[in-house]
Amino acid sequence: MIKLHDLEFEPFISEEEIINSIKNISEELNRDYEGKKPVFLAVLNGSFMFASEVVKRFKGDCEISFVKLGSYEGTETSGNVKTLLGLNQDLKGRYVILLEDIVDTGNTLAEIDKILKEAKVENYKIATLFYKPEAYKKSIPVNYVGMEIPNKFIVGFGLDYDGLGRNLTQVYKRKEN
Repeated sequence: MIKLHDLEFEPFISEEEIINSIKNISEELNRDYEGKKPVFLAVLNGSFMFASEVVKRFKGDCEISFVKLGSYEGTETSGNVKTLLGLNQDLKGRYVILLEDIVDTGNTLAEIDKILKEAKVENYKIATLFYKPEAYKKSIPVNYVGMEIPNKFIVGFGLDYDGLGRNLTQVYKRKEN
């Protein structure tokens, strides 16, 4: 049990399970992008740990870039996705792999989908460490999924609660009373 700010969280997903999921995604990416030079586009802040683990397992040439958007306020998604830090490189004609820590409502993906279409990328795929199918309301395909999880509020491995918990190496879920 841990406490972050005013909330208690209990262990949910071990570091070993997380790393195994990342290895599986990485094997698929290595197979699907063999001979290509993709750009990994990591969505900050939450995906920094996931992105690091995926990129260091990629066997070919690749680049990494970052985009920062925000939609969470406390434990609830605000529904308003704001572009905070956009793309700093030309992605026209490139293969892009979007790295997300978690896909829940899909609002962030919808915003990034617009950005990537405007950038005229050759194609892009989405890889997420965690996926909440019951919360997902968009039609954009999520191509690589580490783990499907219930629609619970989680922290750890890059995910936070108002800034805290990103450094935890395993994932905790909000304790239910």
